[in-house]
Amino acid sequence: MTDPLHSELLALAQEAARRAGELLRDGRPADLAVHATKTSPVDVVTEMDLAAEKLITGLIAERRPDDGVLGEEGAATEGTSGVRWVVDPLDGTVNYLYGLPSWAVSIAAEQDGETVVGVVAAPMRGETYHAVRGGGAWATGAWDGERRLACRPAPPLDQALISTGFAYVAEVRAHQAEIAGKVIPRVRDIRRGGSAAIDLCDVAAGRLDGYYERGLNPWDLAAGDLIAREAGALTGGRPSRRPSRELTVAASPGVFEPLQGLLEDFGAWHD
Repeated sequence: MTDPLHSELLALAQEAARRAGELLRDGRPADLAVHATKTSPVDVVTEMDLAAEKLITGLIAERRPDDGVLGEEGAATEGTSGVRWVVDPLDGTVNYLYGLPSWAVSIAAEQDGETVVGVVAAPMRGETYHAVRGGGAWATGAWDGERRLACRPAPPLDQALISTGFAYVAEVRAHQAEIAGKVIPRVRDIRRGGSAAIDLCDVAAGRLDGYYERGLNPWDLAAGDLIAREAGALTGGRPSRRPSRELTVAASPGVFEPLQGLLEDFGAWHD
């Protein structure tokens, strides 16, 4: 039986993700421009990132004022309830800026430091993914009702379709490109979608065999990591470590360890 608190958190995360997704989809101005930059001149924030985070954090504050919040665009409150929300209001901002469809709203809820709820809404796909710890991973979309997600049966690594991402700092991106060049001959192919949250959900949905990336923040991966694990995927960082900025890996069992080992051998985590 689902914990009543977790059910409450899931319902709130789903409502917040739906409303933010509708705002981003329907409210995108034709002349959308860069509002600010973060790690580099090409790591951008738009006015819509800020508006979506304000909507999400405002709803959380209204419904659960004692909870903490960590948001990509600056929201940070400690809270006293033991629950913290980890929010990426627009994962894939550059895709969104250019009118590409691969962007998402990612909302996770932690209880006492462990992620217990994750929701990722991908409005341009018409899909929303969600998980509660111990309850499996699910999606709604073009099919009838909810669909339970399951990662793909593991192929040999040389037949695995792998996704990755690249940082916006030129020196880091150059190193990531070097690693990708070493990985490509050893797998079926590599994809680069531009949204970590969607990539993790695609592992959960069986659309990818694996995914890795260096440089992710908690809001990039919190919801998607839970969804992938609840769909049967394995996730981690470097061997025996959790996903982190250093390295995040998610893959079907049977692909995870060979991929993680390859990335360790290649030094994918190096500065």
